[in-house]
Amino acid sequence: MQKTILVVDDEQRLVSLVESYFKQEGYRVVTAFNGRQALDVAAAENPDLIILDVMMPEMDGYEFMRTHRKDHETPIILLTARVEDDEKVIGLELGADDYITKPFRPRELVARVRAVLRRSGQNTPQGETIQAADVFLDRNTRIVQIGEKNVDLTPSEFDLLAALMSTPGRVYSRLDLLDIVQGVRYDGYQRTIDLHIKNLRAKIEPDTRSPRYIQTVYGVGYRFTRE
Repeated sequence: MQKTILVVDDEQRLVSLVESYFKQEGYRVVTAFNGRQALDVAAAENPDLIILDVMMPEMDGYEFMRTHRKDHETPIILLTARVEDDEKVIGLELGADDYITKPFRPRELVARVRAVLRRSGQNTPQGETIQAADVFLDRNTRIVQIGEKNVDLTPSEFDLLAALMSTPGRVYSRLDLLDIVQGVRYDGYQRTIDLHIKNLRAKIEPDTRSPRYIQTVYGVGYRFTRE
């Protein structure tokens, strides 16, 4: 089934370039040129993934994410013109699944999109579930429950939790988790994992100051509790 990509950027030439490239790759592409317009397009088109610029007029990418994430878990890849970590950190904390710095190669962007779509839409056999502590995860339906409560996770958060829960007690390095979540093992991206863990803890931990489920192994990485 053809996937729909929403491209949001105030640079019309860049939008046209990305649109053309993704159409050649077999995707359906819809576009918007600011965050406010993107909200309307996203509501009407229900895209499978959003490529989102950060700095835009009327409503920037951050504000779009704050609004869109209230009701949707659509995978989002941020486009950022800045190399400073602060901008990437804010985006990841708001729930972005990945980011790419301008200028970028179209082939790299396509590869990132395919990786995120593969993670968010991967199919597993019916009934493949994980139960650890009082957390229940279903890889087929991508449902996560703690007790009777459903927890909404982004695709990256879901994959991260599934990896940790699959072998409770095992310590995963940040590079291991980065390979699982983003398909890369690049040292410069390790902070991405820390931010995803922070977001994940905020959604599943009773007390983020004293995590019950996801434990930090200092100097190494993370593990899911055995209890």
